[in-house]
Amino acid sequence: MITTYLFYFLSFLAIMFALMVVLSKNPVHSVLYLVLAFFTIAGHYVLLNAQFLAAVHVIVYAGAIMVLFLFVIMLLNLNKETEPHKSVWLKASAAVASGLLLVVLVGSLKGAETIVQVNAFNPNIGLIENLGQTLFHDFLLPFEVSSILLLAAMVGAVMLGKRSIK
Repeated sequence: MITTYLFYFLSFLAIMFALMVVLSKNPVHSVLYLVLAFFTIAGHYVLLNAQFLAAVHVIVYAGAIMVLFLFVIMLLNLNKETEPHKSVWLKASAAVASGLLLVVLVGSLKGAETIVQVNAFNPNIGLIENLGQTLFHDFLLPFEVSSILLLAAMVGAVMLGKRSIK
């Protein structure tokens, strides 16, 4: 019973923060509202008994990506005076394109059925131990291949960023 009320409260907050992201005039405030929306989504993950996913969501999205967004916004120094004004035709075409995207999304999800059945009786479904067991037993080869690819990307980034000594 309490989880239902908590779900509705977190959903209300997530929708309100998402609206504030869009409606806020200051881009820095928009980023901060987006961080709060990410925290409410992490709360939904906790309600679904996926604590690891909630922690990763907070660390990756609210921690790293939003800091980068905030850094870029502050670096660009966006002001109303320097921002070029958009024409009415551009705004109308953006509204029509977003409406068409909404129609396509609704049409594609209209015939979709729920395939995944949630097992609400297993309290250990979202714990890190079960995730590790699945990752290292069932998906060991893809996990190791992705680690080698990340290692190669890191070595490539170091080689590209290294100065040549002449």
